Amino acid sequence: MTDKTDYVPPKVWTWDKASGGTFANINRPIAGATHEKALPIGKHPLQLYSLGTPNGQKVTIMLEELLALGVAGAEYDAWLIKISDGDQFGSGFVEVNPNSKIPALMDRSGPTPIRIFESGAILMHLAEKFGAFLPAEPAARAETFSWLFWQMGSAPFLGGGFGHFYAYAPAKFEYPINRYAMEVKRQLDVLDRRLADNEFISGKDYSIADMAIWPWYGGLVKGWQYGAAEFLSVQGYSNVMRWADQLLARPAVARGRKVNRTSGDLSGQLHERHDAGDFDTRTQDKLVEAKT
Repeated sequence: MTDKTDYVPPKVWTWDKASGGTFANINRPIAGATHEKALPIGKHPLQLYSLGTPNGQKVTIMLEELLALGVAGAEYDAWLIKISDGDQFGSGFVEVNPNSKIPALMDRSGPTPIRIFESGAILMHLAEKFGAFLPAEPAARAETFSWLFWQMGSAPFLGGGFGHFYAYAPAKFEYPINRYAMEVKRQLDVLDRRLADNEFISGKDYSIADMAIWPWYGGLVKGWQYGAAEFLSVQGYSNVMRWADQLLARPAVARGRKVNRTSGDLSGQLHERHDAGDFDTRTQDKLVEAKT
C-alpha cells in the first residue's frame, strides 16, 4: 500500500475512533484507572508488577543478577500484568504507576513502602540500594548514567516508532518505516562503535546500562524484536552481536528474560516468579500442562 497524502489534520483533534493497530483496544487519550482492582502482595520485600517486554526484562535481569551476587534483600515477587487485558488501568496499579506502564515496583523493605515507576528509575533505585552494578568513581558513574538515559531516550524510536509501523500498524507505509529504520540503524551504529573498544556499554564493567540496553538492542540483533533482523541487516553490527551473546550467556540474564513472559517458546516463559525454585523444570512442566 502506498502512503496516503490526502489527510489534512483538523484544527482540533478529537478522539472519535480506535487507533493504534494491534494495541487499539487499550489506547486512550486520558490517564487514570478504568476499574477497581487491588494488586496482590507476596512475601518478599520487593513486589514487581510487570510483563516480560524489553522494559520489564531490564528489572528482572537486575534482580536476578543481584540474587546471583548473594544479595538476599533482592528477593522478589514478580506479578504478571497483562497489558492487552488492560491490567495496567486497574486502581491498584495506577496507585503504583500513574502513567499505567510496566514495570512498576513497590519496595516494602522499610517502614514506609516506596513506589518506583519507569524502568530506568527502578534500576537506579536498586543499584543505589544494594551498591551494585553502578560505579562509585565519578567519571565511570557519569558514563553509566549517560548510557542509561541514552536508552531511555532512544528506545521509543525503536519500539514506538520502528516497531509500531513495521510490525503493529494496521497498514504498511513507506515513509514512517523508512524514517524509523534509518534512526534505529543509526542507534545500532552508535552502540557498535562504542562496543568496538569496550567490553561493556559503560566501559570495562558490567552495569545497569547493559541491563537497560540489552533487552531492546540485544534482542533486536538476536532476532527477537519485530521479526526485523534481516530487514535491518543486524549482522553488520558485529560488536553489538558479540555483546548480545556475551550477556545472554550470563545465567541471571537468561533467567531474567523468562520472568513474566507470555510469548515465545513455553520453556522460555515464567508467568510469575515468587521463589528461585520457580525456574526448575517441574514448574516449567506445570506451565506446559496448563497451556495444553
